[in-house]
This record gives sequence, C-alpha cells and structure tokens, in this order.
Amino acid sequence: MTAETAARAARTPVRALTVLYDAECSLCTFLRDWLVRQPQWVPLELVPAGSAEARRRFPGLDHAGTFEEITVVGDAGQVYRGAGAWVVTLWALRKYRPLAHRLSTPSGARLARGAVLAAAAWRGTKSGGGQAPRRGDGWVYDRRAGWTYHPPGCADGRCAAPS
Repeated sequence: MTAETAARAARTPVRALTVLYDAECSLCTFLRDWLVRQPQWVPLELVPAGSAEARRRFPGLDHAGTFEEITVVGDAGQVYRGAGAWVVTLWALRKYRPLAHRLSTPSGARLARGAVLAAAAWRGTKSGGGQAPRRGDGWVYDRRAGWTYHPPGCADGRCAAPS
C-alpha cells in the first residue's frame, strides 16, 4: 500500500471487514465460528489466511505475515494486525463495541496486546509438542522463526534447482 493509499484509507469509514484466520488452528476456527454468530454493526467476512481467495482479494498483502498475527482488512484497504486487528473486530460487533473503545486507550491497548500474546502462546502449546506444525500448502511454523514457506517437494527445506 502506498503512502497516499494508506492516508486515504485512514480517512475512509469502515463499512466491511475481512478477518483472515488460520483454518488449521483450533483456536482460530473456534473464534471464527464465534464471530459469525455475533450480531454485527459492520459486516465481517472470514477468509482462511494464505488461501487462494485471500491472495486473490489482497495481492499486495504479506500473506506469510497473516499466519504470524491476526490480520483484518477493511473495505477501503485498511490493514490491522495483532491487537489492533482484535480491537477493530470487536468494534464491528454490536455487543462488544464499548469494550473495543476501552481497549483502544493506552492502558486498554496493553491489555489487548497481552490477550493476543496469550492466544499466541496457547497456539504454540497446541502445535504438536515442540514439532513444527506443517500445513498442507507448504507453510511450516517454528516458534523461533515463525512461519516459513517450503514449496511442495521441499519438505526438508532444500529444493532442487529448477532446470
């Protein structure tokens, strides 16, 4: 996103949000299911992170980063990550907008960041007992390095040079 596009997006009201979630994470899918049941002020669309649909809709987005932190994209190109993404998602929900306003204060932001870090730690404990979880699409998670991409046929991280 260019600086001009970012400035325009910051001035544009949010009318819809797309939440990118890890479809292979039980916590993420639980939260996806919870979100779709909530009454919404702003429509939420939930799309698997790194999916063909996500890549088609948001070609300029760092899709590897969407596995590292929750990412929410507004209809005018606004991109929210981490705690900010959670706050804007709560802001879209009828029952949780007041909480979102409280979490957008400096002290609330620390609480929101702590909640995001706790969720990330929980995800880490559920990811195979120290083994790097693998996704069927070539993405591999390592607690120290984060998500990395190994194209099919590169399971060990080394690929034959193209001929």
